[in-house]
Amino acid sequence: MARVIAIANEKGGTGKTTTAVNLAASLALNNKRVLLVDADPQANATQALGFRPESVPLSLYDVLIGRTGAMEVIRHTAIPAFDLLPASLDLAGATVELLEVPDREFCLRKALVPLRELYDFIFIDCPPSLGILTVNALAAADGVLVPVDASLFAVEGLRQLSRTLELIRENLELEVAIFGVVRTMHERRSRLARLIERELRTAFADHLLESVVPRSVHLAESGAEAKPIFHHAPGSPGAHAYRMLAEELLGRLGEGVS
Repeated sequence: MARVIAIANEKGGTGKTTTAVNLAASLALNNKRVLLVDADPQANATQALGFRPESVPLSLYDVLIGRTGAMEVIRHTAIPAFDLLPASLDLAGATVELLEVPDREFCLRKALVPLRELYDFIFIDCPPSLGILTVNALAAADGVLVPVDASLFAVEGLRQLSRTLELIRENLELEVAIFGVVRTMHERRSRLARLIERELRTAFADHLLESVVPRSVHLAESGAEAKPIFHHAPGSPGAHAYRMLAEELLGRLGEGVS
């Protein structure tokens, strides 16, 4: 059964999509079967993997409103064993349409049930806000990976996410763990980065991962070229960071690296 991991922070610009795409790619290159679900109406993960959101015939939107099953929507990427359930521009409409659906918080959870036996990992790239799409992603997930950049707003986004998880436990009766907090766009010499790291080690010591993703022009370029970092610059510090992050995550979850 697949581990379902939401990649979320209620602040935007923390590297969620970059982490979702490259962590998934790293695991696929380590012989894991991986699905990435793009649950963000901006469809950045879909574009980062070479698909145009306005051109995909079916998307997560069609799955959530019950028009089709998830299996019919999945697209293969350039990396074997790495699949995508894409977003389209219509996904923003789901935030309104789902309001009238019974048990609307569980639409994605139900849709992923037949896929869990097909993959080792299912990642969900969440929107940078607390809305019905994010709640669906968290309700579908076994745990959350939280990217945090060197800003006080990102740390506050982590705190807000922690409160959201408490509400999900209380109101939906689901246990969703924080699998890890990963520092992204990190500049070791930055005074602010050191302050943020100190605060994270104080408030979230049990969740803070040792792997650190540096600020990297290669990561920015790989997103612009719609390629995972391992196809754009496999020897770069960014590629190394996501290899280390994949290894550390597998270790935390009790799985080995092939």
